[in-house]
Amino acid sequence: MEKAIFFDIDGTLLDTSSFVEVARKSAIDIMIENGLPSTKDETYSLLKEIIAEKGSNYDKHFNVLTERICGKEDYRLVALGMVTYHNVKFALLRPFSKTIRVLIYLKNKGYKLGVISNGITKKQWEKLVRLDIHDFFEEVITSGEVGFEKPQKEIFEEALNRMGCKAENSIMIGNKVEIDIMGAIHAGMSAILVNYEYDPKSKKLLKNFDIKIIDNIGEVEDVL
Repeated sequence: MEKAIFFDIDGTLLDTSSFVEVARKSAIDIMIENGLPSTKDETYSLLKEIIAEKGSNYDKHFNVLTERICGKEDYRLVALGMVTYHNVKFALLRPFSKTIRVLIYLKNKGYKLGVISNGITKKQWEKLVRLDIHDFFEEVITSGEVGFEKPQKEIFEEALNRMGCKAENSIMIGNKVEIDIMGAIHAGMSAILVNYEYDPKSKKLLKNFDIKIIDNIGEVEDVL
């Protein structure tokens, strides 16, 4: 019986702990230098509000930002912000130090590997390609493509169907308890929690299930 392992991307395969903030602040700096009438702190606070309001996968944060500050969209400033943001983000984009070793290890053990990610399909593929790890994965399933997002059971079921594997023979590896881990469990899969940041609500959820918890992705080799 074929066995599958599915990964989340951000915070699981790659380290997103700091580069997003650096990239956003770099974009704001260049926009202010080119005429955006606001301070860095005020602009960054407003941008965070817009992201919280619109969601992280919304692709016009800088359009809304200039509209709210300037009274209308300033496409020159939007372009400067977007180009700077993407240039800085991808310059800093790195997998965790043991990501590639673990992927090789799992492939050699005979596991089929896939990705289940909330986000826009093109963006998720771009991360995998830029990190040069895209060839490890047989399927990349995104919420943007299937119309469901983690923790909804349907996105996990779609992933299982595409991989031709049963839930009881499949494992989800992710860093978010409610989104990655609970979603997989409710779809009948096993789960491994990695890079877990403690919070009382998540701890309460974890008490009710037999879930492996590891400190970093390198420890996958110790539990599989």
